[in-house]
Amino acid sequence: MTDTILKTWAECAPNLIAVAAGRAPADMVITNAKWVNVHSREVIENSFIAIADGRFAYCGPEMASLIGPETTVIDAKGRFAIPGLVDGHMHIESGMLTVTEFSRAVIPHGTTSMFVDPHEIANVMGLVGVRHMHDEALVQPVNVFVQMPSCAPSAPGLETTGHEISPEDVVEAMTWPNIIGLGEMMNFPGVMNADPKMLAIIKATQDAGKTVGGHYASPDLAGFHAYAAGGPADDHEGTCEADAVMRVQQGMRAMLRLGSAWYDVETQITAITEKGLDSRNFILCTDDSHSGTLVNDGHMNRVVRHAIACGCDPLVALQMASINTATHFGLEREMGSIAPGRRGDVVLTSDLLELPIELVIARGQVIAEDGKILCDKPEYHWPDGARNSIHMGKALTGADFDVAAPTGRNSVTARVIGVVENQAPTKAQTADLPVKDGLVIGDLENDVCQIALVERHRGTGEVVNAFVSGFGYNKPCAMASSVAHDSHHMIVIGTNKADMALAANCLQDVQGGVCVFSEGKRLALVKLPIGGLMSDAPAAEVAAAADQMVAAMAQCGCALNNAYMQHSLLGLVVIPELRISDKGLIDVTKFEITELFLEVKQ
Repeated sequence: MTDTILKTWAECAPNLIAVAAGRAPADMVITNAKWVNVHSREVIENSFIAIADGRFAYCGPEMASLIGPETTVIDAKGRFAIPGLVDGHMHIESGMLTVTEFSRAVIPHGTTSMFVDPHEIANVMGLVGVRHMHDEALVQPVNVFVQMPSCAPSAPGLETTGHEISPEDVVEAMTWPNIIGLGEMMNFPGVMNADPKMLAIIKATQDAGKTVGGHYASPDLAGFHAYAAGGPADDHEGTCEADAVMRVQQGMRAMLRLGSAWYDVETQITAITEKGLDSRNFILCTDDSHSGTLVNDGHMNRVVRHAIACGCDPLVALQMASINTATHFGLEREMGSIAPGRRGDVVLTSDLLELPIELVIARGQVIAEDGKILCDKPEYHWPDGARNSIHMGKALTGADFDVAAPTGRNSVTARVIGVVENQAPTKAQTADLPVKDGLVIGDLENDVCQIALVERHRGTGEVVNAFVSGFGYNKPCAMASSVAHDSHHMIVIGTNKADMALAANCLQDVQGGVCVFSEGKRLALVKLPIGGLMSDAPAAEVAAAADQMVAAMAQCGCALNNAYMQHSLLGLVVIPELRISDKGLIDVTKFEITELFLEVKQ
């Protein structure tokens, strides 16, 4: 049975001191370890690591008094003892899992701490949803710290969310025991223009002495100085070396991410490996990883391995996935390293380059070994209301996806959302599209198909139609998702209107998820009944359904890496250049609604 209750340092201090002084035995001792010390950035051979009351009490050479008759002894056999891995910024909901199932998916990969921003559930359920995520995080056997979402909606006036987050909500959340700071401040134009609401939200966080998360998604760094002056302390939206350099030079931590579809480590880590900037100001994170990635590829161990493969010193990479993150959030004395007084989170691995995760200990208890989770599953129940969040207002037909052409025209020039593989930004493209029977149609030969946003919070029955390029769909098909960052209306992309209607109606029936249809047949379905975002099924089951979804997309012609993530972000109206919302097509370079048709031709 895993005890999830961790004593404070003050409660443990007398016993920790007694163990370190040789006056009392430890609860657990790891012997014959290569101690990876992320404070001094060195490997210390033949080390003994003692844990008492769930915290490290002693780290050093052999000391016989550490071991008593009740002490659990683990012989590391010369393996490396590294700190439990820490994810500095991520969204549980992107894993398609609840906090419990996400934690159980990543524990065998060596992740023992996460800093999570539940702004997806905030957009759907508001403060009530955030509180559920907060409370479920508290019962986990690992450390799951919650950031209070800052921007719902992410761009006021350009989208309509299920709920809004107010400064008063942030003030309240800052009093909750497991709130560590403010989630990514996505409304960077609001900060740069000193919007009173955004500044009030930042002030509430700083008044509570907590960390403000950043999110500057513009490739134009000219405005970054104003954003940095507004208070954000970190940023994970960088995609090139200049972005990382700017963040650090302006006194922020640069968070380098490797998620399911965001590959931003390699292009930024040269700020350390080539320019020689101080690596203690860099943090590794995942941001968005869906269940298939977690089950098949890993979590923070995957990010650390990738950073090393990109030329980063292994010890530096481990610092970026442990102590750097803990220090950033004011928790250096609490976690992020193997050192006296810290939480007893440690991973044994036989290779610092390939980083196989062979034994995982959290709070002084073995919770996973050789890829298998060993701790009990905590109980947490989401209310029935959370499982009834898809309200389309009506069953859709193919006609709801009609795009009417201007009268008398036989072709139009339309704005098209251009997907960029492995990156969050899109390109604002144009395409000459044909008109048939008064309706604009896609152009599969040039990879242009339809995209639609279906309102799903208030049952208005509204559908916004536009065009998208880059997925490569080449047969009659449609894919629908109730995961659509950040307002989480339904995004439907397809080449066939009948399939688009079937896909949307399917998600209404199952109350959320992702599905793929082709020629009237359902090829894949991932059910996400909690808020239309998450499943409380085991990660392996969700991952299997997600794998089937990816295979179905490929069957329809999509060759993009992890294209589901690209699909789900096409409604995110704070990342350039072009997005779709319930208000229409959004030009994110100007933060304004724009027309679908650029010009028309006879």
